[in-house]
Amino acid sequence: MSTEQRYTKETITDIRYWVDNKLFSIKTTRSPEFQFKPGQFARLGLPEQENGEPTLWRGFSMVNPVDSTDLEFYAVVVPDGQFSPRLAALSIGDSLYIDKTPVGFLTLDNFPNGGKTLWLLATGTGLSAYLSIIHDATTWERFDQVVLCHGVRYINELSYQETIAQWKSQWGDRFIYLPLPTREPHAHYPQKRLTHLIEHDELAKLAGVDLNPATDCVMLCGNPDMLTEARKILSEKGFAAGRRGNIGNLAVEKYW
Repeated sequence: MSTEQRYTKETITDIRYWVDNKLFSIKTTRSPEFQFKPGQFARLGLPEQENGEPTLWRGFSMVNPVDSTDLEFYAVVVPDGQFSPRLAALSIGDSLYIDKTPVGFLTLDNFPNGGKTLWLLATGTGLSAYLSIIHDATTWERFDQVVLCHGVRYINELSYQETIAQWKSQWGDRFIYLPLPTREPHAHYPQKRLTHLIEHDELAKLAGVDLNPATDCVMLCGNPDMLTEARKILSEKGFAAGRRGNIGNLAVEKYW
């Protein structure tokens, strides 16, 4: 397969900054060839030289529903990074290259039998993978409840509040959202790390539902250190990823 066949050249149609010079979302046109499962991510490409071929590639989860006519990605600017500052400097009308093949296994394929509660645990831009999952009707068919937990440093990093409010209106008590800023007081939630809340059984108390390995499934996405620590804590509580044909109740995504 040639390089030209591996990716498409898309156009940026919208950019939204959630936190200036730090957090932003970017929308692009979408090739009909690009199909994905909720929770997967795309490899976005940029050229190192103006008008050159894309040589820098990074993975970003799709935020949008699977049937959306465009693609949307949620990103953080890493000041000394090779890719994100270039991505953040783009404008509406600029080009962005997208690999035709989606990547990643943080999908509902991990939990074909569903369960009582689906726990979606994220830090930072790890939130992005869950937005397309919550958009998807299959999620609500397989689980009675969805709990979205988002760990951030500051309150202004709690992005997509309008979308989350719409889900709360749509799903009522079936949808529980826990915003968890660690460096700034919040009116209703403690300044504690997500892993601390899991370890000390405080997360379930905040949500008002049990975190039960016999009935529930958990997804993890975010900071690599959080993933390592949370996976260990959850394994001690009876959660494990599927292996050798056995269905698990824990799924983890690490793409940076």
